[in-house]
Amino acid sequence: MTSYSTIRYEHDDGLLRLTLNRPEALNAFTVTMADELVDAYRRANDDDAVRAIVVTGEGRAFCAGMDLSVEGNVFGLDEALAPSLADLRERPLPQEMETGVRDTGGRVALAMFACSKPIVGAINGAAVGIGATMTLPMDFRLLSNQARMGFVFGRLGITPEACSTWFLPRIVGLSHALEWFYRADIFGAQEAFEKGLARSLHAPEALMEDACTFARSLVRDRSPVSVALIRQMVLRNSAETHPRSAHDVESLAMFHTSIGDGKEGVAAFLEKRSPAFEGKASDLPSFVPWQAE
Repeated sequence: MTSYSTIRYEHDDGLLRLTLNRPEALNAFTVTMADELVDAYRRANDDDAVRAIVVTGEGRAFCAGMDLSVEGNVFGLDEALAPSLADLRERPLPQEMETGVRDTGGRVALAMFACSKPIVGAINGAAVGIGATMTLPMDFRLLSNQARMGFVFGRLGITPEACSTWFLPRIVGLSHALEWFYRADIFGAQEAFEKGLARSLHAPEALMEDACTFARSLVRDRSPVSVALIRQMVLRNSAETHPRSAHDVESLAMFHTSIGDGKEGVAAFLEKRSPAFEGKASDLPSFVPWQAE
């Protein structure tokens, strides 16, 4: 895709500002928005000019959830199918499973998970349903002190999506995750902060500037290869069943970075100057990714 109808893609000096852009509908999520977000995250992943990503919503909401006004199955699923787990685990995935069964929010979450760039959420207002779950693969969530969030699936008689049953317990713990899912209530920014979902709370007028400043601080004078590997190592290795798996990956990562940008990093440290790293996140060692997708 070279243009988008539901999001804005604005890149400047290493920072990508990705804005959900349906303010008249409180940035409600659609199948088109899912497709565009997947494309945007993959595009950013492949673009070495993008060092970090900040995601926000246009207007007074971040994302009010799925657009329930569309005709037919509001989640864009094919009700004529009778899918099984075996069907979804087939590779390559049949097209009817890809478009008629796969959760659209999950496609976005997995594109975010696979991304090699840090993702910072600037949650400016209501983030409900998919509006809440799409924030979970982000590295950090900075919230306006007027923001509200809610995992409201139980109110609609449906279940959580966007890989949220994998992400949320890892962020806030099993008990908090279950309580939010069971209650399906809307809660404020302070509760999100107290339970560890939000990194920090901000005045609405300062949120975007603070988020951009924070995102730039994560990558300034840092090796793009190192940052990319760190992100994937922490996201993937923390879910392994034994630390030996992490050790094996860390050994390979240390080997490759030590003969790459690590040489410049050590030289810069000894010479008391800023490093000039040349490695590219689009050219990671061949062992990446080390898990089946």
